[in-house]
Amino acid sequence: MKFLKIMLFPFSILYGCITWLRNQLYDTGFISSTRFQIPLIVVGNLSVGGTGKSPHIEYLIRLLKKEFKVATLSRGYGRNTEEFILANDTTKATDIGDEPMQFKTKFPEMEVAVDSNRVNGVNKLLKLIAPLNVILLDDGFQHRAVRAGLSILLTDYNNLYCDDFVLPSGTLREWRRGANRADIIIITKCPELISEEERALVKRKIKSMSHQNVYFSFIKYGELIPVNEAGERIKTTNATVALTKQNAVLLLTGIANTKSIEAFIKGKVKEFVPAKFADHHPFTEKDMDYILNLFNTIAFEKKIIVTTEKDWMRLKSSDFINLLNNIPIFYLPIEINFKDKDKEAFNNQISEYVRGN
Repeated sequence: MKFLKIMLFPFSILYGCITWLRNQLYDTGFISSTRFQIPLIVVGNLSVGGTGKSPHIEYLIRLLKKEFKVATLSRGYGRNTEEFILANDTTKATDIGDEPMQFKTKFPEMEVAVDSNRVNGVNKLLKLIAPLNVILLDDGFQHRAVRAGLSILLTDYNNLYCDDFVLPSGTLREWRRGANRADIIIITKCPELISEEERALVKRKIKSMSHQNVYFSFIKYGELIPVNEAGERIKTTNATVALTKQNAVLLLTGIANTKSIEAFIKGKVKEFVPAKFADHHPFTEKDMDYILNLFNTIAFEKKIIVTTEKDWMRLKSSDFINLLNNIPIFYLPIEINFKDKDKEAFNNQISEYVRGN
């Protein structure tokens, strides 16, 4: 692996220079960014994924939706369409992508839109939805054609951007100095009991700027949610389906980073079998046969499939999901939260920005 990174190093330098030049063109005004009168909050990262954007956007939705009319705008990665789409009751993950579908499923009253052209997407939302108080731009940190009023950068506690390098020898989409554009930096997937000394160490490592507030978030997993009849039958006999040494689990994932969910499940169950696919993977008939055969290799009688909420959005849209009808399938809900003073300070900063604009 180290040898491969060394071999790819020249390509990383080239890629980094290209992204640097692009950013310089925006910074100097040679390429213009479009400003909007409505508050825009961008949530993104420097790496190619796995920092927890979706649960952080959901946190923002819960924080803001009681007081403001909120919309989300995403690129809609992995969808079969290209144009602007405003989600409705009949929309599928194949139309808008798994993450926007998750937002619409959990918050049906909220406006969820996708457009690869963020400027066009914002303009369309403002024309179609009135009144609209704030738009959350999903994974838009590098999409500089839109000038957001507040930029939130996420970085994984276990893989800080300051310890990473640009693609392809690393996972960064641009040089580390791109973090300087952020107004807020959130260190995600932290231990819930992170010490003040560790927090101070992380802040020194990332070298945050004076204009940036740094917060620390952690993951909270909920109870398993059944998604098919076979899963519902298990829940009928056991009101709370838990991950215990009485169960074997096939963990079905198509996400960028599985470390956190694997660590959460592994030590709790009788047997653990991973079935990993690429991020945003569209599930095919061949995939369903593979999953079914892998599940049947588990000798233990009490066995279930556990997946992520994002993966379930794509699974249920597959034309071949019926092949798994007889297998109990559950998804594991995920939320993020902040510790004590971070929670209050972060909530206040977000709310005050929206109210003030």
